[in-house]
Amino acid sequence: MITGLHHVQLAAPPGSEPRLRGFYSGALGLDEVPKPADLARRGGVWFRGPGVELHLGIEEDFRPARKAHPGLLVDDLPGLVARLGEAGVDARPDDLLPGFLRCYVDDPVGNRIELLEPLESREPNGSGSGNVPYTS
Repeated sequence: MITGLHHVQLAAPPGSEPRLRGFYSGALGLDEVPKPADLARRGGVWFRGPGVELHLGIEEDFRPARKAHPGLLVDDLPGLVARLGEAGVDARPDDLLPGFLRCYVDDPVGNRIELLEPLESREPNGSGSGNVPYTS
């Protein structure tokens, strides 16, 4: 029986680790996780935050994930979008999922990342229905 999700892995091109660190640790605020020595030889980098772990593995014939993507829950999407904008990352707002503020961004190698904030976390009565627009 499945009991949870341990991590999501995305691919990245050789030599992209410094850019990935800047985005996932710097802009998104995740902590880098040391890889076990045998796995570190393969390259790539791992990140962890509350309730989420992302592994970025090196793929020689890399192609970015444009449709498949992780959906990351956040607690202040407008604030994160502003911080990402300051780092030169464009957010694409999306209002198609009721109950969430939501946008998409691309990591430095082109992988699609979905960022979501439950509206119930913003509303005192917890109704969380519909979307509230924000500027990116």
